[in-house]
Amino acid sequence: MNLHDWIDELSDVLDVDTEVDEGLVLDLARVAAHGVARPAAPVTTYLLGYAAGAQDADPEAIEALAAQAQRLAEGWDRAADAPDPVVDGVEVDVPDDSGVDHTGETFDED
Repeated sequence: MNLHDWIDELSDVLDVDTEVDEGLVLDLARVAAHGVARPAAPVTTYLLGYAAGAQDADPEAIEALAAQAQRLAEGWDRAADAPDPVVDGVEVDVPDDSGVDHTGETFDED
């Protein structure tokens, strides 16, 4: 079984009728896994799918959402005083959680 067969079968099981750009999803997962943490990959792709469904996004809008998520993941380890990323000439506001106490938080990286 190849990836396309899996996608077709899973779509049938989940009762969804949609086209999947698996290259886009896999690229985003890779960037999130390497730029943030391995557990960020499935969470990021899930949230991309959720956002796409909630916005009834067409393929072009999904690509734009994925690009925003990818830029966020690529800059995740940036310095606290670094400027927010710029997308199509517009500064994207990235929330500052530097005041959040993450003490005791753990993440499985297996």
